[in-house]
Amino acid sequence: MSDTVIGIIGGSGVYDINGLEGAEWTTVESPWGTPSDAILTGTLDGVRMAFLPRHGRGHVHSPTTVPYRANIDALKRLGVTDVVSVSACGSFREEMAPGDFVVVDQFIDRTFAREKSFFGTGCVGHVSVAHPTCPRLRDACETAARAAGVTVHRGGTYLAMEGPQFSTLAESRMYRDVWGCDVIGMTNMPEAKLAREAELCYASVAMITDYDSWHPDHGEVDVTRIIATLMGNADKARDMVSRLPALLGPDRAPCPHGCDRALDHAILTAPDARDPALVAKLDAVAGRVLT
Repeated sequence: MSDTVIGIIGGSGVYDINGLEGAEWTTVESPWGTPSDAILTGTLDGVRMAFLPRHGRGHVHSPTTVPYRANIDALKRLGVTDVVSVSACGSFREEMAPGDFVVVDQFIDRTFAREKSFFGTGCVGHVSVAHPTCPRLRDACETAARAAGVTVHRGGTYLAMEGPQFSTLAESRMYRDVWGCDVIGMTNMPEAKLAREAELCYASVAMITDYDSWHPDHGEVDVTRIIATLMGNADKARDMVSRLPALLGPDRAPCPHGCDRALDHAILTAPDARDPALVAKLDAVAGRVLT
């Protein structure tokens, strides 16, 4: 049994958590670079919380330039056990309307300009992301969102695109009609992959702001309308987050789905062949299996 520490990665419009006791902004140094921002830490309902604005306060990072490795490493260094991603997304489904939330369970990764792993030459590691989000954490997010009065869709495939431009009409139609995706965003990859490498339970809550460009009655994505929907979603997201500590509790048993043991058989490089410099950088992420 260990202590639950909930990490929230807040997307566009979600920059803090209401009601934190002992709240303070903490600067965390990471060997993987500088995180997006300082991390707001505190306690809520007896559970430690850590909040990281994904784009930085004031929205200074584009989806491509978000320092994903530094962010996940910094949360791990703070003792975070469970990560909930909250992000704005477009919808490919009529029934998944602006203002609704989707608790994502699958991803298709179309990003190409980002570092996607903590491992590499000198310490090779392979983890499974067949099921990239944690069912236990998804359940908590769904319950919390419904209690907050949100229309919630359980399960959905998130298409992660590079951006920063929105989709062409042809792309939008392909993702929806050929690939069967449900929502589209720019930030959950490689975030989800890195969380798995760091042995963190990860859940993704997509806040629908628009219908992308496929919808015949809505046309291309309009940033003005997105921002208006985003502000309403942000309030609902904070309400959802505030309910998570009571659902997850202060005492944490091992993840029944093995998220916190993802590296048990992942490291392939022999101990005497490992690069000491890379191993040193992996102290927080993979120290459990490398020391």
